[in-house]
Amino acid sequence: MTNAWLVLALGDKREHGGNDGYDDNPAEHYSWDSTVQNHARLAVGDVIALWDRKELIGVSTIEAIDTDTAEKVLYSCRNCGKADIKPRLLKKPKYRCGKCDALFDDPVQKKKPVTTYRSRHGAGWRDGRGLLAGAELRALCDSPNSQLSMRSANWEKLRDALLNTGRMPTAMGIGRDDPRQISGGHRVAEVRVRVGQDAFRKQLLKEHGRQCAFSGAAPAEVLEAAHLYSYAASGEHHEWGGLLLRRDLHRLFDLGQLAVNPATGLISVDPVLDSYPMYAQLHDRRPEASLRAEHHRWLAAHWSLHRATE
Repeated sequence: MTNAWLVLALGDKREHGGNDGYDDNPAEHYSWDSTVQNHARLAVGDVIALWDRKELIGVSTIEAIDTDTAEKVLYSCRNCGKADIKPRLLKKPKYRCGKCDALFDDPVQKKKPVTTYRSRHGAGWRDGRGLLAGAELRALCDSPNSQLSMRSANWEKLRDALLNTGRMPTAMGIGRDDPRQISGGHRVAEVRVRVGQDAFRKQLLKEHGRQCAFSGAAPAEVLEAAHLYSYAASGEHHEWGGLLLRRDLHRLFDLGQLAVNPATGLISVDPVLDSYPMYAQLHDRRPEASLRAEHHRWLAAHWSLHRATE
């Protein structure tokens, strides 16, 4: 079962307990820390939907979560000590407390050690501006009236809501149109991934030799550099983010008809290919290539994009 999260992204305007905000870049990463409720529940493979209270910004699958430690500056009311303070843009004193209504220019400051988190989700990013309004997104949450900045949501409902807009026909890989076709006519594979493709392929040949990662030995002429992140928004060739695949298997992999099950590490072949023995025989086989932990993380993200309902 796929977990989904609706997370609030307002950059330096996103506050929690009177702090300095977060350095969000919605199409690439999302930041939070251990002062935020649900901070430790998000995981690699979860769907993350970012919004700004008014509408959906975009949706993706978490590829990795980087953690660190830091000292966080927290601000609180000089009168009651609560953190529910808001800056007043046009009035003086600058701050007003939402709990006791006290007014003051300089809040109390204290530092607190925290664990910091940053998701990386640029590979599968789908822009969502104009698709779902704030009220629609709240209704998809497990607790629609929640005020938390990180809220658990129902993935199946979110997926169906995206599909029903008619503007995201392959939401997170569940449709059967070409998943590389993004609304608006921009084809990632043809426009944004080709830069440096030849060098990328040569590096993979050097690392793996003339071997298809799924089927084994093959002539170099039929081997292609397959990105394990089908929707790379940045156009970058990520380290350990690719494998050599035979041309036909590469196409089927991009369509999600071939994938690697993260639970077993085995190749999964879509039942639509059962009538083709050359592909059906790959089902439940272990990949021929030696895979690193980084490969498995990318393959797990690919699985979440294409096989989220399995």
